[in-house]
Amino acid sequence: MKVPRVMIAAPKSGSGKTLITCGLLEALKRKGTDVRAYKCGPDYIDPMFHRSVLGIPGGNLDTFFSAESEIRQTIAECGSGAVVIEGVMGIYDGVTGMQGKGSCYDVAAASSTPVILVIDVKGMGQTMLSVIKGILLDDSRSLIRGIVLNRISKGYYRQTEPLVSGMLSRISDERGCDVRLLGGIPASSDISLESRHLGLLMPDDIDGLKDQLAHAADLIEENLDMDALAEIMQEAPEPEPEAVSFEEESDTCGPCLAAARDEAFCFYYEENLRMLRKAGIRIIEFSPLHDGCVPEDADGLLLGGGYPELHAAELSANAGMLSSIKEAIGSGMPSLAECGGFMYLLEELEDKDGQVFRMAGVIEGRTAWTGKLSRFGYADVSGTKEGTLLSGLSVKAHEFHYYDSSNNGSDATAVKPGSGSSWECIHAGSDHIWGYPHLWYPSCPELAGRFRDAMDEYRKKRKDG
Repeated sequence: MKVPRVMIAAPKSGSGKTLITCGLLEALKRKGTDVRAYKCGPDYIDPMFHRSVLGIPGGNLDTFFSAESEIRQTIAECGSGAVVIEGVMGIYDGVTGMQGKGSCYDVAAASSTPVILVIDVKGMGQTMLSVIKGILLDDSRSLIRGIVLNRISKGYYRQTEPLVSGMLSRISDERGCDVRLLGGIPASSDISLESRHLGLLMPDDIDGLKDQLAHAADLIEENLDMDALAEIMQEAPEPEPEAVSFEEESDTCGPCLAAARDEAFCFYYEENLRMLRKAGIRIIEFSPLHDGCVPEDADGLLLGGGYPELHAAELSANAGMLSSIKEAIGSGMPSLAECGGFMYLLEELEDKDGQVFRMAGVIEGRTAWTGKLSRFGYADVSGTKEGTLLSGLSVKAHEFHYYDSSNNGSDATAVKPGSGSSWECIHAGSDHIWGYPHLWYPSCPELAGRFRDAMDEYRKKRKDG
C-alpha cells in the first residue's frame, strides 16, 4: 500500500522545521487528511507539538536506534494516511564518524521518503543559491524534491523566485527528476517557539499555542504550492516492509505498570510503551506531582524523563508520594527510571539557584545543575553486573541533560559510537534499572520480556502475601 509522505529538513537547526512541520500538519488536517507525524532522532519535545496539533501521539524514526527494515515497517503500518516527518539538525548531520548514521537524510533514504528542504534566508542574498546547490550536490539518492524559502518578504521572494527556479530547473535536468520551488514563508511576529535548556518549551508552556499553530497553517496555505506538495507526497514509493508482525499483544490480565505522566515527567518514546504492551504489560498513568500515592493495583513503576528540576518544590512537598514510591520500590516492586525519573529517586535535587529539595531517597546522592551538557549523545549500553535485568544485554540509548548526580551507578557501560569513549552508568538489579540514559527498548526486545517476568513474580508474591 502506498503511503503518501514527506520529510521537512534543513541545513541547520533553527531554520524553522518545527514551525513549518506543525503548520503543514494543521493545514493537512483542515483538508480532512488522515495524517500522522514522526520526528527524526531521539527528541521527545517536538512529538509533543505534533500531538498538540493532531490530538494523537507522535513517534520517532531513528536509524541509530532502529534497523532500516523497522523504519520501513513503521511507515508501512500508517496505511494510506499521509505521513509528515520532521528532520533533526542539518539534513546530513548524523553520528560523528558513522557516515551519516542517525541523520534525517539516512531516515529518508531508509524509507524512500521525498524531502522538502527549508532554507532560512533571513540576512542572505544570492548566497542562498550556493547553499541550495551545495546541499543538492550531496543528495546522492535524489530525495530532495522541493525547496521552501523561510523568513523571506513577499517582495524579495518575487525578485528571487526566477533565479531559484531557473537554477532548480537546470539541476533537475541533470538529476533526471524535478526539484521544485514550493514557495516562501514570510517572517511573522505572531509566532514564537522559544528555546529552553533542554530544547523547545513544553507545548503547555507557550501562551496561545493553538492560535500560533493556526496562524502557521494560514501562512503555509497562503504561501506554499499545496498541490505541488501533495504531488510530491503521492510520488513516494511503497515502503516495502519486511514480512514481520508488529501487532501489540492484548493481555488485559497482564501485570500493571504505573507510568508517571504529568508536568514533571512526560518524556516517553511511544515505541517504548508499545514494546512494553507487546510484552503483555498493561500501562496506567499516575502523577508524582498531584497524586498522593502509587496506584493500588501497580505491579511496577515507570518514571520517565522530563523536567523535575522545574517542579522540585512541588515534588518535594508531596511527602505522601515520596514515601509511597520509596516504600513500593523497597518492597521489591520492579521499576524503570530514566533521566528525570532517576533524578527523582535520589536523595536530593539542587536547582540552578542552589536550592536543595528532598526527593524520594531510593538512591544515595544528589543531582545538581552543571551548566553544560553531560555525556551528550547516542550510546550503546551494556549490562556489566550479573543477575540484573541488563545482564548480557546491549541496548541503544541517548543522553541529554544539564544536571548530573554524585551517584550515577556502575552496573552498565555506555560506549559512544564513532569515538569509542565510554563511561560507567546505571543502577541495575534483578528488578530495576535506574540511570540517566534514555533506553530504546525496541533495540533489545528481551529487556521488555525480562521486566514483564519481574513484574509477574512481584505480583505473585504480593498475592501469596
